[in-house]
Amino acid sequence: MTGLRVERRERAAIVTIDRPDRRNALDRATLAELGRVGAELGADPSVGAVVVTGAGDKAFCSGADLKERLAMSDEQVREMLDAYRLELAWLGSSPFPVVAALNGIALGGGFEIALACDLRLAAPHVELGLPETSLAIIPGAGGTQRLPRLIGYARACEVILLGKRLTASEALEMGLVSRVSAPGASVVDEALAWLKPGLEGSPIATRSALVALRAATSLPLDAGLDIERRAYETCLVSEDRREALRAFAEKRPPMYQGR
Repeated sequence: MTGLRVERRERAAIVTIDRPDRRNALDRATLAELGRVGAELGADPSVGAVVVTGAGDKAFCSGADLKERLAMSDEQVREMLDAYRLELAWLGSSPFPVVAALNGIALGGGFEIALACDLRLAAPHVELGLPETSLAIIPGAGGTQRLPRLIGYARACEVILLGKRLTASEALEMGLVSRVSAPGASVVDEALAWLKPGLEGSPIATRSALVALRAATSLPLDAGLDIERRAYETCLVSEDRREALRAFAEKRPPMYQGR
């Protein structure tokens, strides 16, 4: 058992970290399974979006499984850090948007999973934090790089160096999460409803927009504009674009095929 569940709801896939007895902490087996599932979903053209969440309402993911970590050698920890980068890379590079539906606390590596996703939604009781420095380490799954890009250098320093925990409302104010669900509502259901317009749109356009948007986080403007132009070309020659024009002229909803 790896502590991971996957279900489909039409074009959306829901990936649930299912270790509630360990606050959905990441052990090596679950991390490897996350990577395997990501590769499988990325190769499936019927997948339009992925929602990542945790089992229960207490924890999205509490980070590394410290019980397992206690028994690991220094070399095994190094291997685990390499595995984070390898197995979680799909969260921010898949041909579909990946949304973190934060149903509970997201600490350490759990927060870093959320940071690697394209979008984040949170339940109102959620707390987010990177407490690694209190354990004599630093974030090792991308937190020091992704957090400043999302909320700015000074705020990221406060979160990481001072071990500050963010409430859902603070995360919303910073733009770290896009919305906070209503009390008692299912954050997964809200994520799926929120994604619906995108899931009904052209898969070609979604994939192309993601390529261009992701380039903006790491490339100079001119290089990003070149990628945007190439991404537009993909849409320009697509059947989906022609269908959009026909549908507009015929005053009907378009029927996209992802071609």
